[in-house]
Order: sequence, then structure tokens, then C-alpha cells
Amino acid sequence: MLAFTIRKLFYSILIIFGVMSVIFFVMNLLPDPARMMQGQRADISTQAAIRHELGLDLPVWQRYVNFLGKTASGDFGRSYTSNRPVLDSILERLPATAVLTLSAMLVATILGIGIGILSAVKSYSILDNISMVFALIGISVPSFVFGLLVIILFGSLLQIFPISGFVIQDDAKWYEFWAYHWEYLALPMFTLALRPISIIARVTRSSMLDVLSSDYIRTAKSKGLSQKVVIFRHALRNALNPVVTTIGSWLAALLTGAFFIEYIFNWPGVGALAFDAIPRSDFPTIQGTVMFSAVVFVIINYIVDILYAKLDPKVKLN
Repeated sequence: MLAFTIRKLFYSILIIFGVMSVIFFVMNLLPDPARMMQGQRADISTQAAIRHELGLDLPVWQRYVNFLGKTASGDFGRSYTSNRPVLDSILERLPATAVLTLSAMLVATILGIGIGILSAVKSYSILDNISMVFALIGISVPSFVFGLLVIILFGSLLQIFPISGFVIQDDAKWYEFWAYHWEYLALPMFTLALRPISIIARVTRSSMLDVLSSDYIRTAKSKGLSQKVVIFRHALRNALNPVVTTIGSWLAALLTGAFFIEYIFNWPGVGALAFDAIPRSDFPTIQGTVMFSAVVFVIINYIVDILYAKLDPKVKLN
């Protein structure tokens, strides 16, 4: 197990190093930040001073080494627009993204597993067909399209939920969010949860069908055990391994991929921070949010791999 953990950690570090390299060279292809910061009327001496301050007058290899060192230490630079450390801005917005993501994942897990179990128990019935059609729609429709649809329906026509307007207060306590601001969370949470609900439901159904056809399930039924005991105590426990992997993977994906949803619903998270930085050509902020998201994604997937190896003895650790 130790060798497996170290190997996975080594692969994760390699992935992060690759992401850092790609980000640096892609950002290196963008227009000169010094000229964009000062505009077209900036004189050459001012641009040269800015380039020197930002280290842009150094050779590419030296800038690359400096970038790797600073990024590895958590220094993503300073924003061109606010002059604040990028990491501080990300950490300030992270609780909003975490609340949205964890809420969506909780809803997706409960509904996805529930729908999957019902579909497996009532396989090839009308309920199963309806559930799988719902799952197919959830997988097929892009999140930003579904977000616009729920905004029109529940926010504009029915006016049940607000579609935007939530602002972080200086004295806000995020653990009190559900009690005071849940109505702002409803639409973006459900929009973000739609696709993982569909995926988890299909994975749970497939895994449950495989387990329900096993010999030990037939033996449990022949002993006179109730259907509830057979499903939840015997079948579900043995069908959860691929479901746990799916949940972990989607948690990482949602935490780092909620950018469009945050932008559509004006949610004050890391995604909105990145979108606000794009039209302003705030390269350090764009670079920092992408790098931070990639690191979080890799770390969560690393943890999921270790947990999966613990849960499933069939996984080869060597």
C-alpha cells in the first residue's frame, strides 16, 4: 500500500508540474502585459520599467524557473487591476465556491444513488425508463444551457427564486448560509448538480444490476430476508465501490469546473473571479485561478484513488 501511495503521489506531482509548464508557455504567447496595462499611448520607457518590474525582460528559461519556484511556494503574483496577491483573492472567494460545490454534490449523491437503486430494483419498468431518460437528458444538456432555462422558468416566469444578487458580507459566517441565504443557492446548486445526478444514477443502476444477479443475493433471498435488507445490507454495500469513485471524481470536477455556473448566476466564487479577470486582461489572476483549480483537482483525485484502493481489495497495489 505504501508503494502504491508513493507512486500515485509521484504521478500527481508530475501532472501538476505539467499543468504549470503548459500555463506558463500559454501565457507567454499572450500580448505584452506591460503594453496592455498602460494602453496604446504608454511611452517606451514606462513599458520597459513595467517589464523590468514584472521580470519580463529576463530570458524565457529564467522566467520559467522563477515561475515554477514562486508557484510552488503559493505565490501566484499580484493582480494587474487590484494589485492584491492573487492567492488572497482566490482564498477570499473559495468559501462561496465550496458552499455551492458541496451542496450540489450532496444533492447529486442523494438523488443519484436513490434514482439508481429504484431503477435497478424496478429494472425495465416504466419508472426505470423514465429515470434513464432523465439521466440521458442530464448528461446531454450542457450546464450553462440548463442554467439559462431554469433562470427563465423559475427566476423570470414563476419568480420563485432569485437568479442573482448574493454578495459576500465582511462578517459573513458560511456555516449560517443555509439559514439565511439558501434561496440564492437553489438554482445554481440544482443546475450544477444535474449532470452528476445523471452520471451517479446510471453508475449506481449498472452496479446494482450486476450485484443483484449474484449468487449470494439469490441465497439471501432464499433465506427469507426482506427485500429492504437484501438491497441495503447486501447489494448496495457491494455496489458502492464504482459509485464512490464517481462521486469523488465529480466532486473534483465540480469544485474546479463551476466557472460557467458562477458566472451565469453571478455567484461570488473563484469562477466569477476568473471570468472578471478575462476582459481586463488580468493575466496573473487568470493564471492563478487555473493553477489553483488544477491543483485542487489533482489532490482530490489522488485522495479518491487511495480511498478506492482501500475499499476495493481487487485493486492491484503493485
